Amino acid sequence: MARFMDVHTGFIGVTEAQLKAAHGRDLAIQDDEGMTFERAWLDPETGKVFCLSTGPTREALMRIHERAGHPTAEVYEIPVEVV
Repeated sequence: MARFMDVHTGFIGVTEAQLKAAHGRDLAIQDDEGMTFERAWLDPETGKVFCLSTGPTREALMRIHERAGHPTAEVYEIPVEVV
């Protein structure tokens, strides 16, 4: 499975509760595409949201986000990780 970081824009003023709800919509349907959405980070001042996930393809990730109501085309595969 590949690991991905994707970026959303336009979330200015969004609260932590709203981010949890959006993330929950991904979690509710992630199995449909073999995805696992691990974490999400929010900067409400800039409106940026960053999501970390694993799954089969970039396109599978994009389909889940589209269906969950927060599409993005800014998806990066993360082939190298240092802990």
